[in-house]
Amino acid sequence: MPELEFFLVAGLTVLAGSVVQSGLGLGLGLVAAPVLVVLEPALMPGALLTATVVLPLLTVCAEWRHIDWHGLAWGLPARIPGAALGAWLVGVLEPRVLGAAVGTTVLLAVGLSLRVRRRFTVTPAALLTAGTAAGVTGTLTSIAGPPLALLYQHEPAARVRGTLGGFFFAGTLISLAVLGVAGRLTGVQVQVGLLLVPAVLAGYLLGRPLRRRFDSRGVRLALLGVIACSGAALLVRSLA
Repeated sequence: MPELEFFLVAGLTVLAGSVVQSGLGLGLGLVAAPVLVVLEPALMPGALLTATVVLPLLTVCAEWRHIDWHGLAWGLPARIPGAALGAWLVGVLEPRVLGAAVGTTVLLAVGLSLRVRRRFTVTPAALLTAGTAAGVTGTLTSIAGPPLALLYQHEPAARVRGTLGGFFFAGTLISLAVLGVAGRLTGVQVQVGLLLVPAVLAGYLLGRPLRRRFDSRGVRLALLGVIACSGAALLVRSLA
């Protein structure tokens, strides 16, 4: 079990990520995964997945009227084969390589969010592709949001939050189940994840009043800048 210093840093990081996701619909994995991989790579991705399953459940309860159920029906089943591939990669990759994978995923997600400006058509083919990609990245790095978020980025904020919340909740359960079946989910990871749940709940409550500010372009760009710095630091540390 990690020491107290780990829980202080990890708790603050998860708290910050939960605030971001509560307002934007995603961000907990993007903010917290790079830090947790640096602190305790052996705990990833199981600990963060265990902690994060609570937040999308709360989002679904609050935004269920705005969820695109048709989109979930296409995207979620595709996450299962993606999660299986991600679980296999967890078993064959070294911690340093896993850290580089998280950092690269974060930077790619930020780059795509900044550069892609055209409106995507949410088709079954696009949802299947995004669902599979999210299964791989979510199981491997605890970061599953960018593929689906790119599809829905031009939708109303409530629809984005609700749909991503439904996708994250069911998808995280799928990733945890696949990791468990593959023998890649340890008891320590689950215990640490449960101990981080209070930070997730606090972040959700703190983030609710900030949703209108998160809708603005300026704050979104600032958040992406912080996330990019976190991913870059992890990538440099992993490759050094």
